[in-house]
Amino acid sequence: MALVMAVAAPVGGARAHEDGAVRATVAPAGAAAGATVEVSVSGCEGTTGSAGAGAFEGDAQLTARDGGKDSLHGKAKIRGGVSGSYDVTVICDGHPHQRAGTVRVVQRNPEPVSPVRAGGGGTAQFTSVASAGADEAGPGTRHAVTGLVLAGVAAVAVAVRSVRRRRSE
Repeated sequence: MALVMAVAAPVGGARAHEDGAVRATVAPAGAAAGATVEVSVSGCEGTTGSAGAGAFEGDAQLTARDGGKDSLHGKAKIRGGVSGSYDVTVICDGHPHQRAGTVRVVQRNPEPVSPVRAGGGGTAQFTSVASAGADEAGPGTRHAVTGLVLAGVAAVAVAVRSVRRRRSE
């Protein structure tokens, strides 16, 4: 009977590692490259461990908060140039637990959707309104012709004045 118990105990322990008893949760659920995420792991017997994923710059070092055995926590930074979903592998109790969780890396739009309200005394809102009607507000052919006519009249006026000065001398 003692021999049966000694053989059954190691098999039961190995089965717990294979059944997915260890679970990892990554928060926030969708993180951008360069963000730091919190990794929480439940199901480990010990008070330390590590969690890794292809999206992490390095493994998250896991520790129990307040010395408890309920869950392990750690932080990891999402490396640049990645996107998509990655499996999280947890190492605790001396065993690796593959696919214990998932981290999802999302692309963020690097350009602002609207003008940034910085400097200019709050004129950013006016630039967005002006750019909306830019087709109507800019100088057209009519304005260009008017400018050329005025420049021509000014040139003629300067020439006439120069001629009058020379004659009076």
